[in-house]
Amino acid sequence: MTVKIKDVAKAASVSVATVSYVLNNSAPVSEETRIRVLNAVKELGYRPNSTARNLKASESRLIGYAWHNVLPGQMNPILDRFIFHLSRAAEARRYHILTFTEDLHDPRRAYEELIHTSRVDGFVLAGTDYDDPRIRSLLDHRFPFVAFGRANPDWDFPFADVDVYAGVQATVAHLVGQGHRRIGCVAWPNGSRNGDIRLSGFLDAIEQAGIDTRPAWIVRARNTIRDGATATAQLLNQSAADRPTAIMAISDVLAIGVMYHLESIGLRIGIDVAVTGFDDDPVSAFLRPALTTVHQPIDLIAAHTLDLLAAVLSNQPIAQRQTLFMPDLVIRASSDPNAPAHIPPEW
Repeated sequence: MTVKIKDVAKAASVSVATVSYVLNNSAPVSEETRIRVLNAVKELGYRPNSTARNLKASESRLIGYAWHNVLPGQMNPILDRFIFHLSRAAEARRYHILTFTEDLHDPRRAYEELIHTSRVDGFVLAGTDYDDPRIRSLLDHRFPFVAFGRANPDWDFPFADVDVYAGVQATVAHLVGQGHRRIGCVAWPNGSRNGDIRLSGFLDAIEQAGIDTRPAWIVRARNTIRDGATATAQLLNQSAADRPTAIMAISDVLAIGVMYHLESIGLRIGIDVAVTGFDDDPVSAFLRPALTTVHQPIDLIAAHTLDLLAAVLSNQPIAQRQTLFMPDLVIRASSDPNAPAHIPPEW
């Protein structure tokens, strides 16, 4: 039999309003009364009707998040970790994440349907890019959202992101410090905002170091292990005196492909050819040799993103709507044979 709030009020010898005050901490109540109400709640097994309460408050306590799209053979460990930490941050604020999928041809449709049916209070976006139709649509609808990632520089919306440019520059500085002057890069296809920033950081760091690069030392590839291996074969398709002595992959997935090809042709990783990645996938610490990579503070970014959205939803003033988090270069044996083992704390 369903226990109602009036049953709790009767058992505690108080009014229904007083029970509501205690449960929502919305008005002063004596300690004796509060304890009596909470004991009645416990004894009767009362559970508040969150749906009715949310309807009354004109909110759903749900935040929409679309699952990221990946092609066969691709992985996205960063966004896998992001949705986990985002869910934890949401639950700490009494929100829950409503996940859904996007239409690859028109991703706006799913967002507009959730807006029109009042299913969510706001959205968190990830995997953003130039001219992102989701961002443009939400801006036009003036619907609350926050993004993990950037888009067009002239679009004003709240976001949190990683300073990937700084992360790549630190990687190149490390390789130069190891004595490398022929540094290759396995980059993503042209037109990816995140990929373009990473490649820009690489090219600027090479120039600042005063060393040369060649078009043949930069190969673009889709974010798969197979394509990373194929790109490495292309990078090394030149004389030993002309090919790179170090290869910076702009993701760990590509770096694993780089390492696979190097091993397949008998080159020693970290000795004959240094290899670095980006993202600090948990598996990177357990490769042999362990992979030098750039760690992104995804847990902090997810918590900040949720805090930012909560402020937007409650119309609170926001001192800084757009925040870049600094990444950390984790040096391991794939680029420095003398580097100590570095296992992530969570492992």
